[in-house]
Amino acid sequence: MEIERKWMVTNWPDEKSFPLTETYQMDQGYISVRPTVRREALQGGRTALVLCFKGAGTLSREEIETEIDADLFARLEHLIGKPLIKKERRSYRLPDGLTLEVNCVDKGLPTAFWYAEVEYKTEAQALAWDPAAVGLGDYLSDECTGKPGSSMGDYWQQTRLGG
Repeated sequence: MEIERKWMVTNWPDEKSFPLTETYQMDQGYISVRPTVRREALQGGRTALVLCFKGAGTLSREEIETEIDADLFARLEHLIGKPLIKKERRSYRLPDGLTLEVNCVDKGLPTAFWYAEVEYKTEAQALAWDPAAVGLGDYLSDECTGKPGSSMGDYWQQTRLGG
């Protein structure tokens, strides 16, 4: 089960206040809006090729991820036939033990944008969590959890499929 909230942001957070713990380079594409296929390359670590299915929901939803081999990934990427979305994701440790994940999407393209996510163990924790309590009140001021048009699948349809 994935339980997360999402915000639109404009840059990376202050690393002096929030220690950077991981950086991933990701390529993501859609055969259809569901499922997703993506390459996740951990800086200084391994690369995972992932097939991801997400259920209905916004704050919480079922998520099934399974690693696939390079041949299947290449075949699916060819089947997609569109440039994959390029993402850089950086993870930051928050003072309350949670992790802030900030993503820069399609850097250098006119459609580029940034978003941040925090994942939780329960819906109650997600609903009670206040960004201001960890010093992120200004940074996480534009919440888009559940807002129509704010998913990566929506972005794929707008930028790769023209609609």
